[in-house]
Amino acid sequence: MMRDRSRREQQEPAGARGAQLRRQGAGAWLNNYFLRHAQTLFYAIGELSRRPFSTLMTVAVIGIALAMPAGLHVLLKNVQSVLSGWDGAAQVSLFLHQQTREPAAQALAGKLRARPEVAAVDYISAEQAMEEFRRLSGFGDALSALEENPLPPVLVVHPVLSRQDPASLAALVEELRQESTVELAQLDLQWVKRLYGLMEIGRRGVWVLAGLLALGVLLVVGNTIRLAIQNRRDEIVITKLIGGTDAFIRRPFLYTGIWYGLLGGLIAFVLVQSSLGVLAGPVSDLAGLYNSSFRLAGMDLPTTGALLGGGLLLGLLGSWLAVGRHLRAIEPT
Repeated sequence: MMRDRSRREQQEPAGARGAQLRRQGAGAWLNNYFLRHAQTLFYAIGELSRRPFSTLMTVAVIGIALAMPAGLHVLLKNVQSVLSGWDGAAQVSLFLHQQTREPAAQALAGKLRARPEVAAVDYISAEQAMEEFRRLSGFGDALSALEENPLPPVLVVHPVLSRQDPASLAALVEELRQESTVELAQLDLQWVKRLYGLMEIGRRGVWVLAGLLALGVLLVVGNTIRLAIQNRRDEIVITKLIGGTDAFIRRPFLYTGIWYGLLGGLIAFVLVQSSLGVLAGPVSDLAGLYNSSFRLAGMDLPTTGALLGGGLLLGLLGSWLAVGRHLRAIEPT
C-alpha cells in the first residue's frame, strides 16, 4: 500500500501537489489566526477579572453613559405609541353643500375610502349633526323653533398614521377641497405642527445626548487603556526587544476595550429595563384613569442590538485610539 501511494504521488503533477500544500498552509494559518484571537479574548477577560473593583467602576460609568440616551429613546418610542393610538389624532372635516343628499355623500365617502392615504371615513348626516348639537349645546328649545335644519352633512376623514405629518395633511386637505360636493374642508394644523415639532426636538435631543455621551465613553475607555499601557510598560519593552510586533502587543488592549464596551452595554440594558419596570406600575394606573390599556414597552431586539453593538464599537475605538497613540511612544532604549 505504501508503494502504491508513493507511486501515485510520483505520478501526480507537481502543480497539483503544490496547490494542495498551499491549501493546507492557508487552512493552518487561518486556524492559528483564530486560535490566537480566541486566546487573547479570554486572556483579556481574565485580566479584567483580576481587578474586579476597578473593572466594575469603569464598566458602571460606561453603562450609565450608554443608558441615558437608550432610555430616552425607549421613552420617546412609547410616547409615539401613545400618540398614534390617541383618539384626538389628526382628522379632516368635510362640510358638504346643504343640498347634498345621502346617496351622493355616501358615494363620496366610498371614493375617499379607496384612497391609500385615508384610513377611515365617517358619515354624519344633517339630522345626526343637529341631534348632537342639541344635546351638547343646551339650546334644545331654541333649536326646536327653527323651521329647517341649518347644518350640512359632514364627512370626517381619518388619514393613515404614516400620512399625519403636517405636509401630507396640508396636501390632503387641498385635494379634498376640489371635490364638487365639498363646501368647506377644515383641519387644525397648528396642534399637529406643534406636536411634530416637539417630537423632532426630542429625537434630535436624543442624538445630541448620545453623541456627547459616546465621546465620554471614548475618553473613559481611552484613559483606562492608557493607564494599562503605562502599568505594563516594562513588559511591552521586553516584548519588543524579543521581536514582538505592534499588532501582537496591541491585540490584548483592543480586546480589553471590547470587553469594557460590551459589559457597559449589558449594564445599560439592565438599568433601562429596571427603570422601565419601576415606572410601569404608575404609568399603567394613569392609563387606566383614561380608560386606556397602554403599557410601557421595554427595549426591543433592534434597540438592544444597537445598544450592545454601539458599546462594543465605542470600546474598540477608544482602545484603538489610546493604543495607537501611546504604544508608539514606548520603544526599547
